[in-house]
Amino acid sequence: MIFQKASPRPTQEQMLEHAHDQLSGTDEVETVVGPSVNVEGDFASEGNIVVKGTVAGSVRTSKHLSVEQGAKIMANVKAGGAQIAGEVKGNIKVKDSLELTSTARIMGDVEAKILVVEAGALICGKVMMPGLEGTEAKLNRQTRSAPAKKVEEQFQAMQS
Repeated sequence: MIFQKASPRPTQEQMLEHAHDQLSGTDEVETVVGPSVNVEGDFASEGNIVVKGTVAGSVRTSKHLSVEQGAKIMANVKAGGAQIAGEVKGNIKVKDSLELTSTARIMGDVEAKILVVEAGALICGKVMMPGLEGTEAKLNRQTRSAPAKKVEEQFQAMQS
């Protein structure tokens, strides 16, 4: 008889995550910058990025970026989606949804299709939310000489 050390049983949470990955067909790569890690230079990934430490330089991913509370990014950021609870000093450009939690501190311009901001979040910069194609250019031409009320009416007409 051979005695064998029992391998640790996976938790229910781990089993659910594994099942979800198999069902969705995605076993996405995730890069984690730990709380004691300082990254300097351009940082690019094809998978999800979780920042718990400090990054100085550009940050790019086509997937999701998560900046946890206490983390700092001193760089321009480009991502498919993002959730920020930490601090970013640089411009942020997100293809889809950007969520800023109550502890987020953004010092730079923000561009996102969808922007969710919790009470307490801070943004020091310009916010742009590209919507209908050509709407921004039309509005810029019309606002040069039109009074505010007329611009609002024209914007409403473009929406319908």
